[in-house]
Amino acid sequence: MKKFILGAAALIAPVLAEAADAARNDYDWRTNWPTHYVFADGTDVGLSVKYQYDLDRFSHDQGIYEDAQTNRRKEFGFFVRKKGVYDATAVFDFQAKTWLDVFFRLQSKAVLGSDAGAVRIGFMKTPVGFEGNTSTGSTSFLETSLPMQAIYANRRLGIDWALTRKAYLVQLGYYNGGNLQGDLDGHMVAGRAAWTPLNTPGNVLHIGGSLSRETPYGTTDGRGRYTPQSVRLRALPEAGLITQRLIDSGALSVAEHVDRRGVEALWIGGPWSVQGEYLDARVKLENKPAYKAHGWYAFGSWVATGESRSYSAGNVSDVVPKGRWGALEFVLRYSTLDLDDGPTLGGTEHDWTFGANWYLTKYLKFQGNYVRAISDRRDVRVDPRIVELRAQVMF
Repeated sequence: MKKFILGAAALIAPVLAEAADAARNDYDWRTNWPTHYVFADGTDVGLSVKYQYDLDRFSHDQGIYEDAQTNRRKEFGFFVRKKGVYDATAVFDFQAKTWLDVFFRLQSKAVLGSDAGAVRIGFMKTPVGFEGNTSTGSTSFLETSLPMQAIYANRRLGIDWALTRKAYLVQLGYYNGGNLQGDLDGHMVAGRAAWTPLNTPGNVLHIGGSLSRETPYGTTDGRGRYTPQSVRLRALPEAGLITQRLIDSGALSVAEHVDRRGVEALWIGGPWSVQGEYLDARVKLENKPAYKAHGWYAFGSWVATGESRSYSAGNVSDVVPKGRWGALEFVLRYSTLDLDDGPTLGGTEHDWTFGANWYLTKYLKFQGNYVRAISDRRDVRVDPRIVELRAQVMF
């Protein structure tokens, strides 16, 4: 019995000591979830999860939309990384049944001895679009703006290089093979650059631009029937639980290539911030005049509890709450998109969105949006009003 008591004490002692240290360091569940493990050599292995549950309510929509509440995203991922050397990840969304980021990235300093940027290969986001490159778990609004939905190319298979410095960043990429779902076959070259003369926590100025050219390929089905390459630009009224768009260019065929351009800016000053982008697309059509679409958005943010929006490596992430009851942010956005050009009457839309975000912890977030959409397509006007709520767990 004595040996048993001594053995039990030996096992319990480290746990009690660790608990005492945690208490002295004010450790709590809000700030540190053990979702990864770091080995002695610095290799970090872990899991990532993003779960979102949304509720959407519609009015003044002429009966087009049905109220809905369901899962928005159920993302599960695995990562392995070694700081300053490499990182790799694979993420799958079980709600949309689609692959997201699946790539390997190598830091040049680990090979060359000096930092000449990072090279990444796999399936990843293309660089045209600030808001589109922001994690869907870190956006200030539930859904991306109208022009981002229509013009941003999202993810492609390829290789890219990025050089990040305190005062600037440059990213270049070549993509070929569409996506991991077997769609969007074609090739693309893209680049993004930004100047960041202010780049300290709570004091950021980011000014940048991006461009790309994508050449889509036609497809052949199992019966040997060939469908020529086409491009389609469209957007939802900034609500994620619906499928019907109010504006839509329709299939633009035969598309030789599409050029995308973007200009972006971000300012963060303590609890205040302003962000905006202009985006356009020019679709070169065979034996027809080119089709052009354009749009822009701007939004302001105020963190009422005093924290600042986070910024790193050319993008933003969630507010990290400091208080016991989390952080509270209020946001207001205006976005507009014009898909009318020549004989193509895709429609025009502009949305006002007011939102509130409660960052309860660094892992838990609650969001609410009110969207006032105004659309006009071929003289048919639909102006829905939308209330959206989201609960999110992300780590």
